[in-house]
Amino acid sequence: MAAISGKTAQNVFIAQCCQPNRKMNSLYQRGNYVPILRNTLPLQGRKLAWTGKRAMQLHTLATYQRDPVNRASVHCYATSSSSAVPTFEKIDFHKLQNGSDIRGVSVAGVEGEPVNLTEPVAEAIGAAFAAWLVNKKKEDGSRCLRVSIGHDSRISAQRLQDAVSQGLARAGLDVIHYGLASTPAMFNSTVSQEAQHFCPVDGSIMITASHLPYNRNGFKFFTNAGGLGKADIKDILARAADIYDKFSVESLKVSEDSASSTVKKVDYMAVYTSDLVSAVRRAAGGIEKPLEGFHIVVDAGNGAGGFFAGKVLEPLGAVTAGSQFLEPDGMFPNHIPNPEDKEAMKAITQAVHKNKADLGIIFDTDVDRSAAVDSGGRELNRNRLIALMAAIVLEEHPGTTIVTDSVTSDGLTTFIEKKLGGKHHRFKRGYKNVIDEAIRLNSVGEESHLAIETSGHGALKENHWLDDGAYLMVKLLNKLATARAKGLSRGSKVLTDLVEGLEEPAVAVELRLKIDQNHTDLKGGSFRDYGEAVLKHLENVASMDPKLQKAPVNYEGVRISGNGGWFLLRLSLHDPVLPLNIEAPSQDDALKLGLAVQAAVKEFSALDTSALDKFVQP
Repeated sequence: MAAISGKTAQNVFIAQCCQPNRKMNSLYQRGNYVPILRNTLPLQGRKLAWTGKRAMQLHTLATYQRDPVNRASVHCYATSSSSAVPTFEKIDFHKLQNGSDIRGVSVAGVEGEPVNLTEPVAEAIGAAFAAWLVNKKKEDGSRCLRVSIGHDSRISAQRLQDAVSQGLARAGLDVIHYGLASTPAMFNSTVSQEAQHFCPVDGSIMITASHLPYNRNGFKFFTNAGGLGKADIKDILARAADIYDKFSVESLKVSEDSASSTVKKVDYMAVYTSDLVSAVRRAAGGIEKPLEGFHIVVDAGNGAGGFFAGKVLEPLGAVTAGSQFLEPDGMFPNHIPNPEDKEAMKAITQAVHKNKADLGIIFDTDVDRSAAVDSGGRELNRNRLIALMAAIVLEEHPGTTIVTDSVTSDGLTTFIEKKLGGKHHRFKRGYKNVIDEAIRLNSVGEESHLAIETSGHGALKENHWLDDGAYLMVKLLNKLATARAKGLSRGSKVLTDLVEGLEEPAVAVELRLKIDQNHTDLKGGSFRDYGEAVLKHLENVASMDPKLQKAPVNYEGVRISGNGGWFLLRLSLHDPVLPLNIEAPSQDDALKLGLAVQAAVKEFSALDTSALDKFVQP
């Protein structure tokens, strides 16, 4: 079916026929929206009769309410002169879910990747989030609920921002645009008390797809309780699918103008960056420019993190000459903005060497992940970044539990527990999983102040459990500033000294074993069931090998120690893939671990082991 295109296609939202004034902004509350409508508008039975200058297509609003309570249908009637409803591109909203985020293809041009995150889809998602938020917040009537929207540098950001804003505004919510922003700043707006910037907002949306290619985009959602979980995203997408199915040409035409009157624009990034600057000054005892004399370069990868050099480091006195790729460019022409990417880390390392800098800082596209490079070119990412943050946090909170994802090294465990005196709680992959686990531990009496992934996502209890790449770097800057204030400054050696003694493997690889979902070996079952069968078989085989030992505590996949190292085979959170991580003290030991996995999984013919086969070849 042909999709609606052009300016009209940006402006779709079913609720336009049932909001003549702002008094109806509580229309979508599950428990009371029907009584409100009954007291406001003439009803015929359980249906709302509406007439106006523009004939309107029949719509059903009950789809916003997905629970069985008060699901009375409310309709808007059209005269027989309504224009025909056009066909819309069929979209599988379920496939837009990526864990606790929404992600899709928003730009055409990449073969095999059809666009599924269009403006109408975005508007439906905005409307769905509005309905979800109203149900959660139970507004008191004193004001309309407010939602802030920001975006990274992606080329589709403006279109999606306009579309999702219309979905929110037509639902009766106030919309505040932040423009180019970071994901952490968007969450921060839900807890900030900056009234002049309309804070705190009730909900927030960040338009981003992290480090994915230019043709992708997506949404992250926040309230003051933190980021939404998988169940919330599933709910929102189900609502959005219902809303999308009711779109009409009339609603497209009507919604565009109405949204613009409710949208406000503010420079919230100025508030966010000011808070970061203040945090470093406090750590240094109130010194205005505690980083004076430090040379720090920033690599923003042409994402949203370019602000950090001019708005954070320079006010603190640091020299930032040699910083690179600060300009937002959604085509990402220089390198992938990803602290895990080898080329990205090579770029910031070269910048440190070239400029003889004390420290290099690199961010991902939306600044919720980060890493650093010391003056000698030593990368402070993955296990090293975790070790560094653990050292800082355990100085402040002795004995606390550090929660990490499942692929962290045994050497990190030894470092945290033996050298730092903390506890290492290795959990599942997924930044939301790690954060939620730290929150859970605190709720049952086990103190935890840091949740951090090897990907560079890191969240602290003191910062509302927000995974904030800029705040992680502020914690590093605090150490530099404090040392300088005490006359102990030794450049970035202050940081690298903190990770002295971390045992690191000579070999560390991740191999991806893909599951062919069309293979007859699946017998019509799901890739997830097939993957679980592979894991169960590997566990059974490994248990019979006296040279291998199953990890006594493990929350994800099969983790086995042996030959001085370990391997972890797990099922991807979202894709038909079994990632295999191997760490060992030598290449020979790593090969032995790889061969053990290869022998165990060879009978699963739907599993593509080519990456593993290549690794273990003599």
